[in-house]
Amino acid sequence: MRILLTNDDGINAPGLKVLETIAAELAGPEGEVWVVAPAFEQSGVAHCISYTHPMMIAEMGPRRWAAEGSPADCVMAGLHDVMKGARPDLVLSGVNRGNNSAENALYSGTLGGAMEAALQGLPAMALSQYYGPGNNAAVDPFEAAAVHGADVIRRVLAAMPADGDDYRLFYNINFPPVPAAQVKGTRVATQGFRRGTHYGVEPHLSPSGRRFLWVRGGNQQVRTGPGSDAAFNLDGYVSVTPMRADLTAHDALDALRVIE
Repeated sequence: MRILLTNDDGINAPGLKVLETIAAELAGPEGEVWVVAPAFEQSGVAHCISYTHPMMIAEMGPRRWAAEGSPADCVMAGLHDVMKGARPDLVLSGVNRGNNSAENALYSGTLGGAMEAALQGLPAMALSQYYGPGNNAAVDPFEAAAVHGADVIRRVLAAMPADGDDYRLFYNINFPPVPAAQVKGTRVATQGFRRGTHYGVEPHLSPSGRRFLWVRGGNQQVRTGPGSDAAFNLDGYVSVTPMRADLTAHDALDALRVIE
């Protein structure tokens, strides 16, 4: 198996090292693992692409490249430059430091990389490690992802439904904020919604008196509805959520027919 990796935490992120180990296990001794990751952290860029300016790309080692762009940029660079003529069988993005459950999925560069791979017609998964009281202070906060990652990916690959040629599926996988031994299993989940919490901004003054705004996230320990991703994660389960880039609200179409 030939696997392309990216992330949004950057080429030197510890979660990427975890993903490289997972991918090496999946690819096997005859396989190939390629890395094209952002040169610098790109958290929160979602599916952003560098449409109006070029990006520099540099080879960091065998099958390892850094690009001055977003995760989606990195996937395109991997497919159409670095691995041109030898497309991967699978694209993996992560392992993100922090969850991409619920509304976080909409902001996530990790998901943006997987989404771009799906738009390019490839199987793709985004992997994220939830942080919480159960693993914040751990020696290895990525342990749940490291121990269970390869098995979860294998099972998703084996169960993936046949897909069409338009907006293909990609998969959002979140590992719970607990040690690996306390992971209870895997659950297929909907994307949740954290009620009463949201992103916002916090103003600060610089030493020179200039005013700056920092973006702040909401409480990540808020439970989402039954059967959804963050609820399962906080109960100790790995969540797997199938997604598409199609943003149509299909449930609202019939109500709007009156305007036709």
